[in-house]
Amino acid sequence: MTAIDVTGARTSDARTSDAADVITGARERIDALDDRIIGLIQERMAVSAVIQEARITSGGRRVNLSREMEVLGHYRDALGKPGTSLAMTLLELCRGRV
Repeated sequence: MTAIDVTGARTSDARTSDAADVITGARERIDALDDRIIGLIQERMAVSAVIQEARITSGGRRVNLSREMEVLGHYRDALGKPGTSLAMTLLELCRGRV
């Protein structure tokens, strides 16, 4: 469990300074990865909007359910059952941005 020290900094609850250093470095890496993931999701949302606009402009539907099933399967195969939930959230973020 992470606590806040009197200066407001996050602490790691590590028992040694070596462990605290490892945790701090790993958390910094996770923060950087999260920033990249958010950027990729935003990029995916923009690409999805282009696809939806093209589909609607040509007289089609905004959402292609068979394609969404492919995406769900891809995430499930790669990440297991939690991957399906992640894909559902991702699809929800990317719908209706047109």
